[in-house]
Amino acid sequence: MKPSVVYLRILATAGLLLLATAANCQNEEKKNLFSLDLHMMTRGEIRDGGVVSSEEEAGDDKSSFVLGRERLIVGYENLRLNKDSLATTPWLQMSLNVQHQGVWGQSGKGVFNVHEGWARLTANNGLFAQVGRQVLAYDDERIIGPNDWSMAGISHDALKLGYEGHGHKAHAIFSYNQNAENMNGGTYYMNGAQPYKTMQTVWYHYDIPKIPLGASLLFMNIGMQGGEKGEDERTEWQQLIGGYVKYTDKIWSLEGSYYRQMGNDEGGTKIKAWMASVRGQVSPSRYFGFEAGYDYLSGDEKFAVPAKGDIGLIKHDVIKGFNPVYGSHHKFYGAMDFFYVSTYVNGFTPGLQNAFVGAYAKPVKGLKIGVGYHYLAMSTKLIDMDKKLGHEFELSASYQIIKEVNVSAGFSYMTGTDTMERLKRASNDGNLKWGWISLNITPRIFSVKW
Repeated sequence: MKPSVVYLRILATAGLLLLATAANCQNEEKKNLFSLDLHMMTRGEIRDGGVVSSEEEAGDDKSSFVLGRERLIVGYENLRLNKDSLATTPWLQMSLNVQHQGVWGQSGKGVFNVHEGWARLTANNGLFAQVGRQVLAYDDERIIGPNDWSMAGISHDALKLGYEGHGHKAHAIFSYNQNAENMNGGTYYMNGAQPYKTMQTVWYHYDIPKIPLGASLLFMNIGMQGGEKGEDERTEWQQLIGGYVKYTDKIWSLEGSYYRQMGNDEGGTKIKAWMASVRGQVSPSRYFGFEAGYDYLSGDEKFAVPAKGDIGLIKHDVIKGFNPVYGSHHKFYGAMDFFYVSTYVNGFTPGLQNAFVGAYAKPVKGLKIGVGYHYLAMSTKLIDMDKKLGHEFELSASYQIIKEVNVSAGFSYMTGTDTMERLKRASNDGNLKWGWISLNITPRIFSVKW
């Protein structure tokens, strides 16, 4: 079946759902809610040692800068009074999130775009349809998340259909992207606003009654543009499938996930990769707590292109390096963002082992202090290279001044190995330092009901 026919059927189904929803709401009391929110995040960073773009720059890798992001969020809800439960719930929701982000003093004055712009209709029985540019966040955000630490964040142009109710949540997401409204050559997608050409995702979550246990299943089918424009144009498909489970007790929680990747990359090379993670948390008191966990992401055993001093080009028969696609990577693999945010030399992916422990304290109201440690190593063994990448130590603090204003700061220190220096060009004799301070202001400027 042609993709255009499939999408027409999807849109037709969504249209019928919207009409049914409107019909159900005709005889019910409605109220309108309009809101205007302003979000501002300013973050200053300073680093000493880190990933540099070339070996010539490796001796001068100190830097400092200030990042800024401003969002103006316009929201609208049409509320429905459920006569059975006497609860007021929205049947129509709309949101427009306009964003500016950049570096202080940047030439061109940063980037201005629409981060979100969507409409959602929800029926009495829990069915809903949401269409437009929207943030997607599932489970622990390891695979799909907003990546809100990044100033740009991640949003998707998509149609989302689903059901939520009685402990069940089922979402189906469909996306098809193009560079422009072209009459000719309109099937080739490259360097657009989204990292993929087309994507279909199914997510199902179930919360078990009377047991604080939730489990999810996720399937993604991602189409990437392959070939050259006008010559060997094709869509290469890759799949990701896996699950996530979390058990939450009064003072402790345990969560785990497992995912596999398959299919082809943009060049047509087979993908066989996987990852697994486990994390535990315990909070014996409201004033302090502890966490520990381990992540394993599979990696390639050979360079895709040669390292310095090698001769020739090695072509992979199978790609074994796992790619956590569109997740909030900053949350998991160390605050310094060396892994799955920045790339290795020559695009090499040796995988990652991340063993971590941490603790936090809340000595006074509004204040939270955290410490953490990561042991980082490759998941594959390379000739003449030790697996160990380094040790990262982290210190962070945040203080809620008032409900709408939060200030936070952090400092990280890494002792890198020779392997880290070779694969990431992380120099400064393996002693890498990074500090930051951030101010977040999120007031609701205006709201009205009628």
